[in-house]
Amino acid sequence: MLLKNMTIAIVGGGPGGLTLARLLQLKGANVKVYERDFNQDARLIGSPLDLHDESGLAALRQANLLEAFKKNYRPGADKLIISNEAADILFSDHETKPEEDFGNEHFRPEIDRGPFRNMLLESLQPKTVIWDSYFISMEKEKQGWLLHFKNGNNAYADVVIAADGANSKVRAYITDIKPFYSGITMLEGTVHDAAKSAPQTLALLSGGKIMAFGNKKNILMGQKANNEIGFYASFKSEENWAVDSGLDFSNNKEISSWFKKEYAEWSDIWLELFENSATPFIPRSIYCMPLAQDWKALPNVTMLGDAAHVMPPFAGEGVNMAMLDALELSESLTSDKFNTLQEAISFYEINMRKRAAIAAQESLENGERMHSKDALNTMLGFFNQH
Repeated sequence: MLLKNMTIAIVGGGPGGLTLARLLQLKGANVKVYERDFNQDARLIGSPLDLHDESGLAALRQANLLEAFKKNYRPGADKLIISNEAADILFSDHETKPEEDFGNEHFRPEIDRGPFRNMLLESLQPKTVIWDSYFISMEKEKQGWLLHFKNGNNAYADVVIAADGANSKVRAYITDIKPFYSGITMLEGTVHDAAKSAPQTLALLSGGKIMAFGNKKNILMGQKANNEIGFYASFKSEENWAVDSGLDFSNNKEISSWFKKEYAEWSDIWLELFENSATPFIPRSIYCMPLAQDWKALPNVTMLGDAAHVMPPFAGEGVNMAMLDALELSESLTSDKFNTLQEAISFYEINMRKRAAIAAQESLENGERMHSKDALNTMLGFFNQH
């Protein structure tokens, strides 16, 4: 076994990093996960995750976690409504989509980020995750690396795997290739207790998701547990919009005024989201790694997920690619067909780059479709066809 008597450091405790830790521990590897969150109870932001049969769910099956997933996912959360800017429902699969359809390649069950992280954490050996470990830098030591963290702690590892997201600090030790701006910005908000603060939108959601299109802009949202709504205003903008706009993202009144101006053609029904969202709103400039990125594999450092191939969210592939990375990397590192770790890493990275480039291309194309003049008809055609 290539990893025999080696310590493995996974930097980042998101879905990809934790899935990899689980898969490697099942093969007997010595793994630590270094996560910057202070503890397990840190609040996770972001929309629910939808897992795909050939990637995210495939990794869970290999990790013996599919049954645990079935106990934690949200049946019906994948049901979709498409509307125009006036909130007229023009497509709904609420009456036709089954609650549970595991095994169907088109079934994409959704799970909230908190329960998903807890499920993965519970599958790991005790003390696998070292919390409050904000990675700063690392340097070569012996045959491996000495990692330095913001809290002053250090840790040695023979192998380092970057799972630290789109702003990865470990990635720079592998390549200097940078992502490019996709031309799209998303403004994220969360409404707590939507039954009181956004009742019209909550009723429209009916436990599922909404994609609303109009005037080259979108509002995308999904219902979470406890009547929470996560939503995004998605639009074309300059790369530095968040700074150049001068907006105070902690001020509901200011952001509501921005929405009324920039989404002037949209119904007031959507306004309750912006008036009642928790603050601050989070502006997200959407980036993508170059599709033809390449680098020479290192003998003891690699990466997965957004650290390796950040892409727009418009194909739902981000978490799925990260979990498939974890599956394929675990198989390479524990395979007996490679003579060295560098060979194993190179094999994984070549396949990962090819696969991620295809997913990123789809995500970029979907982003353009969803923000085009004819976005509504294009998306209606796509979903009616499927």
